[in-house]
Amino acid sequence: MRERAGKSSRPRTAWLITIALALCTAVGAVAQQTPSAPAPSIDGYIRQAWTTLRRSMNDCASLVDPKVKARPILYLPADFPEPPAVAALPARCGVRVERLPVKIERMGQKLPPIAPGLLYLPNPYVVPGGRFNEMYGWDSYFILLGLLQDGQLDLARGIVENFLFEIEHYGGILNANRTYYLTRSQPPFLSSMIRAVWQAEMQAGRKAEAQAWLARSYGFAQRDHAFWMLPAMRAGDTGLTRYWDFGSGPVPEMGDDPTYYRTVIRWLLAHPAVHTAYLVDGPANPTPADWKRLAAISCDPAASTICAREHVGTHWLTKDFYKGDRAMRESGFDTTFRFGPFGGSTQNYAPVGLNALLFKVENDLAWMADQLSRTNDAKQWRAEAQARRAAMDRYLWDPRQGMYFDYDFATGKRSTYNYLTAFYPLWAGAASADQARRLEAHLNLFEKKGGLAMSTTDSGEQWDLPYGWAPTTWLTVRGMANFGDVKDASRVARAFTATVRDNFDREGTIREKYNVVTASSTFHATAGYSQNVVGFGWTNAVYLKLEDLLHASGAKQAAPDGGSSSK
Repeated sequence: MRERAGKSSRPRTAWLITIALALCTAVGAVAQQTPSAPAPSIDGYIRQAWTTLRRSMNDCASLVDPKVKARPILYLPADFPEPPAVAALPARCGVRVERLPVKIERMGQKLPPIAPGLLYLPNPYVVPGGRFNEMYGWDSYFILLGLLQDGQLDLARGIVENFLFEIEHYGGILNANRTYYLTRSQPPFLSSMIRAVWQAEMQAGRKAEAQAWLARSYGFAQRDHAFWMLPAMRAGDTGLTRYWDFGSGPVPEMGDDPTYYRTVIRWLLAHPAVHTAYLVDGPANPTPADWKRLAAISCDPAASTICAREHVGTHWLTKDFYKGDRAMRESGFDTTFRFGPFGGSTQNYAPVGLNALLFKVENDLAWMADQLSRTNDAKQWRAEAQARRAAMDRYLWDPRQGMYFDYDFATGKRSTYNYLTAFYPLWAGAASADQARRLEAHLNLFEKKGGLAMSTTDSGEQWDLPYGWAPTTWLTVRGMANFGDVKDASRVARAFTATVRDNFDREGTIREKYNVVTASSTFHATAGYSQNVVGFGWTNAVYLKLEDLLHASGAKQAAPDGGSSSK
């Protein structure tokens, strides 16, 4: 589907102005308050943010991509009829509307070259904020919790419906709904989202509707789980799962940070004592005659404009580094040194967090099967969950340390990198009571005055010390509370909400992450993301959930979050 006749001659300046105005709305609206308007309370700010961060396909702001400097394109699935609102977009927003060249059946399917663009979704959704102007996989779970906390059930359900649409038309749940994310997913939270919405529907008295929707959603949740069980996703012969991106080379979304990969190379050259296999020799001034060799050892300049410039003299990043870099981005933890410098070996690890999430998915599927009176299905899913728990205990649990650690299946060694995802098994219900007790004894490794730090390693990257993040804070706090440790859970919740609130009082906005050592929004990274983005979807939501937990104090029912699979 091409631009409508008579529209392609629209002056370039017109669509640039249209998109520039939309971009101002998309990126800055949440952070800006008019001087004459009274400053909202933090609760008022969050409630307003659900509107300013809301996107839909008939909104010009939705099409803007701050990460890629190109004229916006909206893609429809190859076999999907064009909605009337989409037909009006070229005239209203100055954008192109195209169809994907083929029907996408599965993640990683071989596709012809596709220019960067937004993938159509049928329902409104909430974006994180800033440069993240699309619907993200794991962000949306936490955003959904906040929406349910605020009583916005229809919007929350629509977001889940969008993920079902992605499975049906784009091959699986995507990192986000952009064409350059068609090669990878994000941490699996679909089953938790389905349970949270179902619980809210039941509490709203929509029992028949909730059951019918659960029956429809169950099949999609099974398909999502099947993706994580593909041979490419297996962590060797451990019975566990890894992160894996089906693409290769540098990622297009780093187009707005043209120095990232070169900064990585310079860091590696400046730290020769850190032994990696991430660098390879190549031409200092590559010509088209060199491209075939570079594609074999590093990246393909013919396929990626970013590739051609991402070298320092004769030093190039290896093809395997780029696989690790892409897998790291599927994990959502971009960037950390947890899987090697700049995450360059992510694809070689069975992560604690991912496998805890999949344990919960399998128990959630058993729960759904029970609700739908599918006894044999439920029995099968519980058996799969128990097999995963046994593999986690074998490979990820260190009985001497009393901690969970990621497992490098390429070397056959358990990591020693302290990381906050060690607490995911509490939230997922995968830890025993004894494991939970021993694990919580290590809380002090991560606990700082402003909340929980991601790790005990100051790598200079945003997903390590000294930074703390809302989603991992929520999963840790909720996990401890699930095991009866309300005292520690409440203390951490108070610290993080105080950090968010105090910084809001100073700055009038909510951030993507916080320096929990200083309890501030101060941020600097060695390489990669240079901003502490405002908005911010999951921080807004987790603030509400932590406040709800503190108010409940174990004495009254909190709002639904998708349930614990230990039940």
